[in-house]
Amino acid sequence: MTDTFDFVVVGAGSGGCAVAGRLSEDPATSVAVLDAGGKNDNWVVTTPGAIILMLSSKLNNWAFDTVPQKGLNGRIGYQPRGKGLGGSSAINAMVYIRGHRADYDHWASLGNTGWSYADVLPYFKRSENNTELDGEYHGKGGPLNVTGLQSDNPVKETFLQGAREAQFRIRDDFNGAEQEGLGIYQVTQRNGERWSAARGYIHPHMGRRPNLRIETQAQATRIIFEGKRAVGVEYMQGKEKKVLRARREVILSAGAFQSPQLLMLSGVGDAAALGKHGIASVHDLPGVGQNLQDHPDFVFGFSSDAPYFSGLSWSGIGRIIKGIGQYRRERRGPMTSNVAECGGFLKTRPELDVPDIQLHFCMAMVEDHGRKPRWGTGFSCHVCLLRPASRGSVWLNSADPLAAPAIDPNFFGEDSDVETMVAGFKMTKRLLDTPALRTLQQKDMFTSDVRTDDDIRSILRARSDTVYHPVGTCRMGTGDPLAVVDPKLRVHGLEALRVVDASIMPTLIGGNTNAPTIMIGEKAADMIRAEMRAG
Repeated sequence: MTDTFDFVVVGAGSGGCAVAGRLSEDPATSVAVLDAGGKNDNWVVTTPGAIILMLSSKLNNWAFDTVPQKGLNGRIGYQPRGKGLGGSSAINAMVYIRGHRADYDHWASLGNTGWSYADVLPYFKRSENNTELDGEYHGKGGPLNVTGLQSDNPVKETFLQGAREAQFRIRDDFNGAEQEGLGIYQVTQRNGERWSAARGYIHPHMGRRPNLRIETQAQATRIIFEGKRAVGVEYMQGKEKKVLRARREVILSAGAFQSPQLLMLSGVGDAAALGKHGIASVHDLPGVGQNLQDHPDFVFGFSSDAPYFSGLSWSGIGRIIKGIGQYRRERRGPMTSNVAECGGFLKTRPELDVPDIQLHFCMAMVEDHGRKPRWGTGFSCHVCLLRPASRGSVWLNSADPLAAPAIDPNFFGEDSDVETMVAGFKMTKRLLDTPALRTLQQKDMFTSDVRTDDDIRSILRARSDTVYHPVGTCRMGTGDPLAVVDPKLRVHGLEALRVVDASIMPTLIGGNTNAPTIMIGEKAADMIRAEMRAG
């Protein structure tokens, strides 16, 4: 007998956890959640310092590759994506950023009623339990714990001193009235431990809510349709093919790569393209997989003998061993670090309305996402482009549901993106060249020979890659031929099928995407409940 629930949620990432957790608060509403990974409730996930074990490997990570990137000299990029409960919130750098108010007002101006900043702020606040900040911009008592770092790393103060010397403003709260400036990031942690979306919305209720069923190691392979109505999901668990049926809706929360992939595998997408893989069209929706946007990112790296950085050296290993002991005793110290402890938002031109670059200052020297370890300790500083003009896409490599999708972020596909990054490179260098930050540097590992704008363009194309914020592949819109969902997140032209994750973003927000994706899940649950009440 096939199991039937009111809602079947595909994917337990940031959006899926939030929508499933909220919908299952009503004991009369049954919710099943499918995720291809595990429970993600062990020390590797909960210890912030273990991020490098996951980010650089296939541990709780899909570890996708891109197609060769023309704008990056034909290089293949890396796209880590969380696998298991919590999705990417279980492997990310835990930075709590919402984006700029203008991002959401822009969504609303495109015809997405209900998505202005004033509309979404209550959902950010509802999700949040901020231990340090309150007032009109922050929430208390929500499932997502947000707090300051407990790494006790004095380099944070050095960074702030460098920001002052470079004459950048200092910002205490990037999610308040203004975003521009540099400072220390708040993180999704509690008592020095990672607080993923699963930890906030799912783990506390597993086994306690009879109306909530969580299936792990369960990879969705197809949405089942009767006519134009989604009625269930087929999935593989081990070697067994199984089905869950949905009375009310199937909710797709598989992320910016796998939500469009599952739609296409199920016959929803560009009919001609699907036909080439032998997939019969259920609904011709050419926007599925289009409009991929991501933040291209460049990393400065410096070796340093200052005793504050992690890395492969005898002193670095000793610091980690000592830090593990401190973490076990106090839940403080280097093992609580999210690595990207400082950063902020800057304008490359003073006349801009909103910041167009973001910095992440890291307490380790990171090369190729940590996949190329170097002997020695040091630090790095990322600079990313917040609103790229380039647009990419996701498509099927094959009709095999267990195969990875083809991913093309099209980094630096537009020359304007390169030029803004040249300006961002120079601003970041201005910060790194301050006396405060110079004192930490032994050797400039990557940019010592960069002098001219052409040198900068060259190294940007040679070394840039993602900073892990893909969105937009099932974009929200009305009267738009490439829109996939409406402002209620319902898939155009189909019934009982909704998308609730970062893929619905029509444009990329100016910041890290985890908190906004949780907001999308919160808002979706509210919209669904309103429809249920209306009958």
